[in-house]
Amino acid sequence: MLTYDKFKKSAEDNGYFINPDKEFVETLIENIEVNKDRYGYGACPCRLASGDKTKDLDLICPCDYRDIDLEEYGSCFCALYVNKKIANSQETAQSIPDRRLSEINKKIELKDESKVLNTKYPIWRCKVCGYLCSREKPPEICPICKAESLRFEKLL
Repeated sequence: MLTYDKFKKSAEDNGYFINPDKEFVETLIENIEVNKDRYGYGACPCRLASGDKTKDLDLICPCDYRDIDLEEYGSCFCALYVNKKIANSQETAQSIPDRRLSEINKKIELKDESKVLNTKYPIWRCKVCGYLCSREKPPEICPICKAESLRFEKLL
């Protein structure tokens, strides 16, 4: 069971801040745990998960949208992760649009540039921490953040 203190330490160890409202964070952590029990994975409690892990990989906390939302808005969609100013109570988290909705409507076409780069193996990126590796398949567990292999995306 994930506790507030463990969650906060993990976030800080990885260079992130969490919402200063401890009760709010504890509620979100509890609901992530509910989703783990319900679906077998910790989907973001602020979005509707389908129950199909392969369809919801982008919603597993920390979600794929966390970093870009932090950069643009100062918090992630559910305001669990926040920037330093919000963490230090110098600003407050605001309601932000759900980036996932616009991402679902986009179709991203990636060129196979492996021939241009002359790489022998594909390049894999961990969508949680950004770790990159070049090998036939992604690692089973990210050596940096311990995310499962399903959280990797093939870049090239």
